[in-house]
Amino acid sequence: MQRLTNILILTAAVLTLAQGAFAQDTLEQKIPEQQKVADEAVARKVAAEPAIAAARATAKERTAAVAALRVEQNKSEASVKDAEGKLPKLQEAIKKATEERAKAEAEAAAAAKAALDAKGKETEQAEAEKSKLAAEKLVATTKGLEEALKGVQPVEEGLANARKLIAEQPAKVKAAEAAVAAFQPELQAIETSFAALSKEAVARQIDLETSLFATGRLVSFAKQVAPIFSQRCLACHNARTAKGRLNMENYANLMKGGESGPSIVAAKPLDSLLQTMIEDHSMPKEADALLPEQIAIVKKWIETGARLDAGVAPTATLITIIPKLVQPMPPESYRVSVPVMALAFSPDGNLLATSGYREVLLWNPADGQLVRRIKNLAERPHDFEFSADGSMLAVAAGTPGQMGEVKLFNVADGALIADLFTTDDEVFSVAFSPDGTRLAAACADRSVRLFDVATRQQQKLIEDHADWVMDVAWSPDGKKIATASRDKTSKVFDSTTGESQATFNGHAQPVFGVGFLPDGATLATSGRDNRVRVWAIAEAKQAREIAVGGEVFRITMQGDGTAFSGSADKFARHHNLTNGAQVKQFGPHDDWVYAASYHAGSKRVASGSHDGQVRIWNYDDGKELVRFIAAPGLAQPIAAK
Repeated sequence: MQRLTNILILTAAVLTLAQGAFAQDTLEQKIPEQQKVADEAVARKVAAEPAIAAARATAKERTAAVAALRVEQNKSEASVKDAEGKLPKLQEAIKKATEERAKAEAEAAAAAKAALDAKGKETEQAEAEKSKLAAEKLVATTKGLEEALKGVQPVEEGLANARKLIAEQPAKVKAAEAAVAAFQPELQAIETSFAALSKEAVARQIDLETSLFATGRLVSFAKQVAPIFSQRCLACHNARTAKGRLNMENYANLMKGGESGPSIVAAKPLDSLLQTMIEDHSMPKEADALLPEQIAIVKKWIETGARLDAGVAPTATLITIIPKLVQPMPPESYRVSVPVMALAFSPDGNLLATSGYREVLLWNPADGQLVRRIKNLAERPHDFEFSADGSMLAVAAGTPGQMGEVKLFNVADGALIADLFTTDDEVFSVAFSPDGTRLAAACADRSVRLFDVATRQQQKLIEDHADWVMDVAWSPDGKKIATASRDKTSKVFDSTTGESQATFNGHAQPVFGVGFLPDGATLATSGRDNRVRVWAIAEAKQAREIAVGGEVFRITMQGDGTAFSGSADKFARHHNLTNGAQVKQFGPHDDWVYAASYHAGSKRVASGSHDGQVRIWNYDDGKELVRFIAAPGLAQPIAAK
């Protein structure tokens, strides 16, 4: 029996090897045909390039013609305004010169007559001198009049020409715009055709590369090389650090090289400085050497041409092109507590979400018992928000200096719904729009990103801050978003266009939290200056400030114009933002309070602190209801009061 089992196992192994060899042979046979198909697709695209270039040039020329006509019209309007401003003075000068000449002419005639009458008399010489002076004055005033007339003539001619152009220009602009519009269908058809050819060329190239990767003829930069560089090289070779002036954040920068010249020479690993340095273990500097298999992968990638995968943008950051990996599991049982950076009640009040290590923890707020663990997250979940119906949880998380992400989870079972995006540094905040159709994220890369929740597609990238964006909030009508940043400002943007509408710098310290008041025209911000500041968007001017005993972290806005906040003075508070009055105070905790949340239906307030403690309070009387350490498996040394 054992012999038969061994024979069956051996037979299965032989069949598996045979199947693998057969699959390899099949791929090898497919490659020439895939190469032919890919080459033909590229040839079709190349053949279409002159047509698309010509069409784009025509569209550009016609658009430029419209712009030129408008510029000409604007200049003419400015000329009219300028001439109309100058003309009265010039006309007044002509009038004055005319009057002076007429006066001089009369004086010259009288002087000439007097000189004639004085002939043969004692006054003859004197009258003759007067007549001469009067004649000279007439000549001078005549010249002055001529100069005045010459001065006004070009202005009047220019004014007439400008008015004529202004009268004629609208018809020309309309005709030029009609030409642009008439060309649009043709341009769109050519663009659509070219886009299809480009897509087909990329698709066929991807098919070919997939087979080449599988047979080992090529090495994938995105799937095999970029993960190595991202994990082992990027900490020292990024846009901020760039040791040796080598920036490895993307393929384009990598191929540029650094201060010592090119880092990669395609097909020549021996001439590639990067390969030399990872082989002699001088890179990564002061860190463990790359594994032999990793060095071999990089070498083979260079040998086979150091190519970038088809369809991948050369400027795409490594973190966005490497394969999506499941994040490491959180500890089954925590050995120490972790700071509670964020917490939030579910809409029905039956769950309280708190941040953990590589997870979000869902608790029963009635007794502090753990209900569910939402895993597959970066090290630090910084913020999260329930959808309006409580079915979905959006989470912003990050691993410092390495990556940040936003993910959507199913609250009922903790399953991942969508891996929305990954970036090369942490993500600090997420917020659903009031209608739940969009999601905003605030990132350490100074950006704010807006997404369509249904399609998961990014709608807008806003890069207007000079430092980390710590928080983001939507206006009640969803038309604006507001931000809080470590660059010491809060900003307001149009949520459709991304255009900046206001900047407030009244904190003069990093700003941690932001929220709209119900009127949508006023904001509250909190920061390191131990203040909550209320300010009007229209003037970016402070209306009032609320002093607190420590740094004020994220604020949780309420629909009635009030807000809950946590502070470094170990208290959670409820403030009326319309008059600045403190309504309630909860605490003290034993450490900084980072977050506070309120559930109106159950009249409960939750607060979380740096030492991992979560406390739940009765809002009406301020009494503590539940206390626990938000760390599964950790002993609970403090009993609830």
